[in-house]
Amino acid sequence: MIAAILTAAEDVSKRPLRIDEVPRPALEPGHVLLKVRACGVCRTDLHIVEGELPPRREHLIPGHQIVGDVVEGGTADLASGTRVGVSWIGGTDGSCWYCRRGMENLCDAPVFTGYTVNGGYAEYALARADFVFPLPAALDDLHAAPLLCAGIIGFRSLRVAGVEPGERVGLFGFGASAHLAIEVLHAWSCDVYVSTRGASHRELAKSLGAAWVGGETDKPPVELDRAVTFAPSGDVVVAALASLRKGGVVAINAIHLDRIPQFDYDHLLWGERQIRSVANMTRADARDFLKIAAEIKLHPKVTKFPLHRANEALLAIKNDSIDGAAVIIP
Repeated sequence: MIAAILTAAEDVSKRPLRIDEVPRPALEPGHVLLKVRACGVCRTDLHIVEGELPPRREHLIPGHQIVGDVVEGGTADLASGTRVGVSWIGGTDGSCWYCRRGMENLCDAPVFTGYTVNGGYAEYALARADFVFPLPAALDDLHAAPLLCAGIIGFRSLRVAGVEPGERVGLFGFGASAHLAIEVLHAWSCDVYVSTRGASHRELAKSLGAAWVGGETDKPPVELDRAVTFAPSGDVVVAALASLRKGGVVAINAIHLDRIPQFDYDHLLWGERQIRSVANMTRADARDFLKIAAEIKLHPKVTKFPLHRANEALLAIKNDSIDGAAVIIP
């Protein structure tokens, strides 16, 4: 098969992914082999490729937002030909303290798709059968792919922030994940306030019905009940915290953060305001979100890239040169 392979972490402007022919994955017990239809490009892929997340494999096929058909290893519950999705969490041990208490997103020994095991920047991918999700027919391949991490983790972020219907919610950063979260918030009758860099991102937020749109660290004109930060910037976290009412919550949706600058506790955190991190997702998050996405006909803004342009897709994410999500089509 043809795949995009990372052999050494490097700035994406230097085209670190090599497009080459490699052996198709061999079926393993408890797994299914998928023929990849589409694979979304995530900012986490960028952190992996550029080495902000330490390398785990000498040769790696990235990509963890996979839409594919089961071609080998099908079961009675997962027949051959079933169209499924794969996300960032590719497996857990099921036996650690966290797994036993329903917190599999915090598993002590997780498998990460496209990081600790090969992912979907390829024609075929191997996945654990108990960590794939049959996809609703209402979600086509191209628009389902970005939902499988950006969508699910954005949905979990709203849960971690404790969002209730009708609340005022701030989204700080407005890329692939936030532009999906705003649709869920509208379905919950929330007023959404967006602070983000880039004129095109601000225009997208306006077009999707944000009640107010400002710059990256601009303060909304009202106090927020909840906020979610999508930019890997400590300055943005502080800006979100400064926008909260007493008792409000900021959820940080970032696997990597540059720093947390000093801030004034008395004015920003006191009053039972909270900062929470969002770590991975659970299978329940995935199932619940995909059901909602089909019901509200969630249709993310997408830019397509062929597999041989995987480096360009990552560069587009790094430079914020596209609105919405990038999706690789083998």
